[in-house]
Amino acid sequence: MKIQKTLSTWWREAFRKRRLSLRNAIDGAEEWHIHLSPAGVFAAFVSFALLLFIVLLLLVAYTPVLEFLPGYRTEATRMRESLVRDVMRLDSMERRMNDMMLYNENIALIMEGKTPVVRTPIPSDSARLDKTLVAPSREDSLLRQRIERARNEGQPVGRVVGGLVTPVEGILTERFNIEEGRLGVRVAVQAGAGVAAVAEGTVVLSLWSPDTGYIVQIQHPDNQLSIYRNLAQSLVTPGQTVRGGEAIGYAVAPDAPEESNRVVEFELWNDGKPVDPERYIPF
Repeated sequence: MKIQKTLSTWWREAFRKRRLSLRNAIDGAEEWHIHLSPAGVFAAFVSFALLLFIVLLLLVAYTPVLEFLPGYRTEATRMRESLVRDVMRLDSMERRMNDMMLYNENIALIMEGKTPVVRTPIPSDSARLDKTLVAPSREDSLLRQRIERARNEGQPVGRVVGGLVTPVEGILTERFNIEEGRLGVRVAVQAGAGVAAVAEGTVVLSLWSPDTGYIVQIQHPDNQLSIYRNLAQSLVTPGQTVRGGEAIGYAVAPDAPEESNRVVEFELWNDGKPVDPERYIPF
């Protein structure tokens, strides 16, 4: 009962109005007055704070007022750049993961003697990106023109011997030796050497990796598969049909440093097993 009486008294005191006045210091006459209550003063303060918060929120959301704060622009730019880098890194990791999964699936099918799966790549907005920052050299442009002209005219890039085309011109540095884990041959080439498909077939893989550069796999009739590694550039896409001798890429960029790896690896598989390419193609 005592607590209820105290609360009732406090409530009446909160809403009881007080007279606030201004008086002349000389004659004591009242010049201005207003009636206020503690509850009214509290409500006015809360309303003012809420209004100030809404105004500041609108300024931050719809005006560049924060750009004028010292240090904010630098921090915002840094955060924006970091966000863009993270998004690009995630997109690159997703594409690389999909390519590696396809690569592993195809290797498993090859080892089982089955035909690898051909997947048609989904168009991506990355194809519309501006690539003018990577300006091609004159030698690179001439090489591309030569290879594209050979592809359009149907002319073989390599030598045709016994129905199969030599994939790349160069010096043989390592031979096929399955006991030592060499499933193909390694050919030392000149910078910008063109790489050709050894026979007609369908591209089942065109993948870039930091360890082996571009890897291209082509499925041929009679369950044969050719694999090209260490390419500097691939000119084909999965699902594309190529002719024997048609350019599928080139080895090392013409303007690459002298210490760059100038070795192309070539493998030939038959019925899911690696075979000696020199039995079918003279290098």
